Amino acid sequence: MARPPMNPAPALLFQYDGCDTCRKAVRFLTARHYPFTALPIRTQPPTVSQLQKMLAATGGLRRLFNISGQDYRSMKMKERLPDLSTAEALELLSTHGNLIKRPFLLLPNGRGTTGFDEASWEKLLA
Repeated sequence: MARPPMNPAPALLFQYDGCDTCRKAVRFLTARHYPFTALPIRTQPPTVSQLQKMLAATGGLRRLFNISGQDYRSMKMKERLPDLSTAEALELLSTHGNLIKRPFLLLPNGRGTTGFDEASWEKLLA
């Protein structure tokens, strides 16, 4: 089990209370006593700066998008995304929390991940 570093700044967990995967992530962090601040992704999405950090951590713009979400489909993002610049895509995400893959975990050291996979999170927090 991963142990949190001594007195770390809390991680930022952007999540949605109605999301089962987000609830699993909260339970995971809580069980490990890992300090985090939970933020409502729909009403308080990550800033462009936070999204840039996550982009660097995940290595792919598409990995930031909730490609199975209704907003993604209704906004025709599958067709639009290839034509968007990185700056345009990050600005769009920063104003439409439903478009962001959740949970969205950003650590104080700039590392992070989207989605929840227990083994990946164990490795990330080690």
